[in-house]
Amino acid sequence: ICDIINETEEGPKDAIRAVKKRLNGNRNYREVMLALTVLETCVKNCGHRFHVLVANRDFIDGVLVKIISPKSNPPTIVQDKVLALIQAWADAFRSSPDLTGVVHIYEELKRKGIEFPMADLDALSPIHTPQRLCPLQGVPEVDPATHMHNPQPQPQPRVGTAPPFTGTLPPTYTAPQIPSLQVSAGPITANSEQIARLRSELDIVRGNTKVMSEMLTEMVPGQEDPSDHELLQELNRTCRAMQQRIVELISRVSNEEVTEELLHVNDDLNNIFLRYERYERYRSGRAAQGANNGLRQASMKVPHLNVILYLVFFIFLIIYFPLN
Repeated sequence: ICDIINETEEGPKDAIRAVKKRLNGNRNYREVMLALTVLETCVKNCGHRFHVLVANRDFIDGVLVKIISPKSNPPTIVQDKVLALIQAWADAFRSSPDLTGVVHIYEELKRKGIEFPMADLDALSPIHTPQRLCPLQGVPEVDPATHMHNPQPQPQPRVGTAPPFTGTLPPTYTAPQIPSLQVSAGPITANSEQIARLRSELDIVRGNTKVMSEMLTEMVPGQEDPSDHELLQELNRTCRAMQQRIVELISRVSNEEVTEELLHVNDDLNNIFLRYERYERYRSGRAAQGANNGLRQASMKVPHLNVILYLVFFIFLIIYFPLN
């Protein structure tokens, strides 16, 4: 669904219409919860075109808020889900002028005394891409003279509230970090210090996976900045090297909690690799399509040249051999 939304012109509008159809007046709250889950996933994995349609006042107030109105009286789980989405999007889109409709609704609901569920916003999957924390070797940095986004130094925004990607300001991303994740021979019985160090290194893996996910969400195949595409490729190589070591650890670590964490990280890596492969396939397809269009346009020019030559020859005949 997210691929269709991102890759087709009418994808965002069609998706919003489909979501509205599932949510408006639907008393089957299992379907409503599933539709909300799809909506949440699309917001996390689709780009700005979809965000504009979701974050506007008409959709938030006319669809989502209506679900939790006293007249509808939905189950608590549905109310909590809707309020959690509004809260998360208000926090994420607060700094984007064209996405603040959800922010206004959120503040209005709070003024009315609506209690939002407790949520760790830092733990939520990010929607926007944070700024690059350090330059990647071999990748040129954006010239501040040509892209003056923040004339004054700003503190690093937390994930989920970073400025959104726009068509005029190229995004910047965090360079991949490489944890050690050393694997020794034989079964591993780690002490508390070793487990703490391993979890710290897994946090680095999660960070790289998160940045890779954000890049795949924001970048348009075939239209990305070359340096960003180079960084995406390096992230893919780094994450694949990490996964090899994680797989080795899974079968040899004796701590069940650590093994569970390793399995979750491995699942996240597999999912991001699938997204990366789809991205590269679509990028290659667009490049091939562009080349075919160029050949087609070149071939279309030949008949025009023949027509011109024919007309010149015909005029020549009329001038030198006039009809009686």
